[in-house]
Amino acid sequence: MQTNPEIGKSILAHGIRTNYHDLGEGPPVLLIHGSGPGVTAWANWRLTMPELAKHFRVIAPDMVGFGETERPTGHRYSMQTWVDHLLGLLDALNIQQAHVVGNSFGGGLALALAIKAPRRVGKLVLMGSAGTAFPLTEGLDAVWGYTPSIENMRALLDIFAFDRTLVNDELAKLRFEASVRPGYQEAFANMFPAPRQRWVDALASPEEAIRAIQHETLIVHGREDRVIPLEGSLELLDLIPRAQLHVFGQCGHWTQIEHTARFNRLVMEHFSEGKV
Repeated sequence: MQTNPEIGKSILAHGIRTNYHDLGEGPPVLLIHGSGPGVTAWANWRLTMPELAKHFRVIAPDMVGFGETERPTGHRYSMQTWVDHLLGLLDALNIQQAHVVGNSFGGGLALALAIKAPRRVGKLVLMGSAGTAFPLTEGLDAVWGYTPSIENMRALLDIFAFDRTLVNDELAKLRFEASVRPGYQEAFANMFPAPRQRWVDALASPEEAIRAIQHETLIVHGREDRVIPLEGSLELLDLIPRAQLHVFGQCGHWTQIEHTARFNRLVMEHFSEGKV
């Protein structure tokens, strides 16, 4: 009997054996996780999936190189290969169009997906999103430069959360253990080696391409985010024609965890209003 909630269903997507969660019925919603060490779709979206699944079909994959999804030998990790993986997943599930929610790194992928295949995307939600050019923050440098230890994981969790009561030794131990599962750290270390400004730039889409996005877009950011600066979301608000921005005060990089009920309500209202 399967007891690990991080393991969902398995499907071959773009030639990659992919672990994904598939809950609920209705219009499809694709959730794209962030890039922290030991991250999984379930860890990022565990408080969001059950609520959205009351009204939508929720698809949340572990991206190639993360979680329980395959890590092919010699795989070249790049925005293009991650976007191709997402398109392959939609194809494998026979989903022609889905609303898309991207968290941080996943926000950069969501933007790139909407640019490359606009008809496959309904509405967008970009949460603490990458996708614009900005100076590498100390927080993001620490996330991508993580070396495994419980102490280092605890320090990262302190960076992620404004509300320190969300961070404790038990959570640090759980996330540390996730980060050192076989193959996890090796793949993670290969994704964003120093110097890391180049990876911020690699996840950024061209300004003219972002300006051309016609999808209704909800941008969400924590005011005290130490990983992705609020200025990135302000720039997205300026660039995307049909965008709105919601900023949470007293909130770090974990909007969906620190302000769960409000975040879920905003997303559901955004997807439910009007037509795609």
